[in-house]
Amino acid sequence: MRTLEIEVEETRPVAAWCDDRDLTVELADGRKVVTPLWWYPRLHAASAAERAAVEFSPFGVHWPEIDEDLSVEGMLKGAKAPKAKKPDGWD
Repeated sequence: MRTLEIEVEETRPVAAWCDDRDLTVELADGRKVVTPLWWYPRLHAASAAERAAVEFSPFGVHWPEIDEDLSVEGMLKGAKAPKAKKPDGWD
């Protein structure tokens, strides 16, 4: 197995969930990537049912009901949605 194949397998998302403040994505190697939910306005505005309808690819996470796609690489780099704005009172 080549190095790139190992990296892709280890960083493949296997679970994702949201609470009121954060998005958590668990990777195949057991790591968890946690980012503020406000970074992704469509996901932040979505209902619990829309957030629960999640699909996985080798490189990221997709929410088909709200047409939101996030890459593991982007989350690790701290990439926010272009129009993401921190809500008032969010600490």
